[in-house]
Amino acid sequence: MKNSLNQNFNQNNQKTLNWEQIQEDFKIKFGKEVFESWLKKMDLIETNTNFLLISVPTRFIRDWITSRYLDTVIEVIKSHNKNINRIEFKINTLSNEIDKSEQSLDKEESNVTFIKDSFIQYNRIDPNKNFENFVVGPSNSLAYEASKKITDNISSYNPLYLYSGVGMGKTHLLNAIGINLKANKKVMFISAERFMYHFVKSIKSNEMIKFKDYFRNTDVLLIDDIQFMNGKEALQEEFFHTFSALLEKGSQIVLTADRPPSKLTRIQERIRSRFSGGLVVDIQNPDFNLRFEIIKNKMSELNLRNNNQVGISEEIQKFICSEIKTSVRELVGALNRVVSFSRIYNRIPNLSETRIILKDLLNIHENKVTIDNIQTIVCKYFKISKNEMLSSRRSRYLVRPRQTAIYLAKMLTSKSLPEIGRNFSNRDHTTVIHSVKTIEKLKKEDNELNIKIDSLKNKILYNKEDEI
Repeated sequence: MKNSLNQNFNQNNQKTLNWEQIQEDFKIKFGKEVFESWLKKMDLIETNTNFLLISVPTRFIRDWITSRYLDTVIEVIKSHNKNINRIEFKINTLSNEIDKSEQSLDKEESNVTFIKDSFIQYNRIDPNKNFENFVVGPSNSLAYEASKKITDNISSYNPLYLYSGVGMGKTHLLNAIGINLKANKKVMFISAERFMYHFVKSIKSNEMIKFKDYFRNTDVLLIDDIQFMNGKEALQEEFFHTFSALLEKGSQIVLTADRPPSKLTRIQERIRSRFSGGLVVDIQNPDFNLRFEIIKNKMSELNLRNNNQVGISEEIQKFICSEIKTSVRELVGALNRVVSFSRIYNRIPNLSETRIILKDLLNIHENKVTIDNIQTIVCKYFKISKNEMLSSRRSRYLVRPRQTAIYLAKMLTSKSLPEIGRNFSNRDHTTVIHSVKTIEKLKKEDNELNIKIDSLKNKILYNKEDEI
C-alpha cells in the first residue's frame, strides 16, 4: 500500500513536471547542437520533493553535463518547478543497445565505420620523415637508437616514451617507426587530441564498442603529444584500458610528450606508472655541430629538388646555427626564409639582410628609431658634425652623408616627407624625394654604398657596434 502511494505521488509529480516541454526549453536555451549532442540523452526517471533522478548513457556524458551545463539545466527546470534545487544522475547503459551494436559489427564486418573512415583520412604517415634523413648527434642519439631498435626487435621495451621541447624531432621519429613497420604490422599513428576526438564522437554516436575494437586491434600504437590528456578524466579512463589491453596482447606502444611522466601532474598515477615502466628518453637541445649538420642536410635536399639553384653562403648558415639554438623546426624555418628571400630577389642576402629577415626568430632587440638617432649615427660614421650635416653647405663630403641620412629616415621611420624635411633644417619635401631617389639609384651602381647602408641599418636598428 505504501509503495503504491509513493508511486502515485511520483507519477503526479511527473505529470506536473512536463519533461518534453523542459527538453524543448533546453533546445531553445542551449541551441540545437548542444541539445542533440548532450542534453537529449538525459531521461527523467523519478521526481522527488526537491531533486530529480535523471539517467544518462555513460559516465562521460554525466561528467560533461555537470561540468559545463548543470547550473543552467537546473535554472530551466526550476522555471517549471521552483522546489527542484539539485539533480542526481544514474548511469544507464542499456544492454539492448550494446547487443545491437555487436550484432551490427557481426553482420557488416566489411562496412567502414565513421571511426575507420575518418581515421584513414588522418593516419597518413609522412614519407619524408624517415630514419635516413634524421640527423643524429649526441643530444638525440639515444632516442634514435631506441626507435631503430623497436623496428628491429618489436617489444624489446614497452612503452617507449620520448620527450623534449617543441620541434626537436619526436614526431619525426614516430613517423620513421611507422614507415619501417607498416609493411608487416598493423600500425596506428595518432595524436592524443585526435584520440579524444574519436572518443567523444563515439560516445555521441553510441558506437563505443566500435571505438574499443578499432583502437585495441593494432600491433603498433604511436601516440603524439600525450600531455594533451592532462585533466581529462574520462578520456584517461578509456586510454588506460586501451593501453593495458595492448600491452597484454604484446603490441608495441610509443608515446611522445613535452615533459617526463613525473611532470604529467594531472594524469592518473597508474597511467604515469605505466609510462615510466618502459624506456623514457629525453631529447636534448642540439649542439652547434648537430645544428650545422641539419642545415647542411636541408641544403642538400633543397638543391636536389631545385637543380642546385639554391645557394646560401656558409657564413649565413653558421650564423643561423649560432643564433637559433633550441628548436630544430625553427632552425629549418629560418633557413627556408633566407632561401625564399634568395629566390624571390634572385640574389643571396648578406649578413645584415639576414638579421632583418630573421629578426623575430632571433629575438634581437630593435632600437626605437628616431631621426635624431639616425643623424647622430650617420655623422659618426662619415666623421662629420651634425651642424655640418644640417647646414646649407653643398660640399660633396657633406651632401652624400646628408642624402644617406634622409634616405634612412624615409626607410626606417613612419615620418612624412614634410616632417623629415623639417628635421633637416626645414628643407622642402622635394629635397627629401630627390635625396631618396639619388641614393636608390647609386645603390644599384655602387656595391660599396650598399655595404655602407647595410652597416648603418644594423647600427640604427640593432646597435651593432662591430658592424660599423
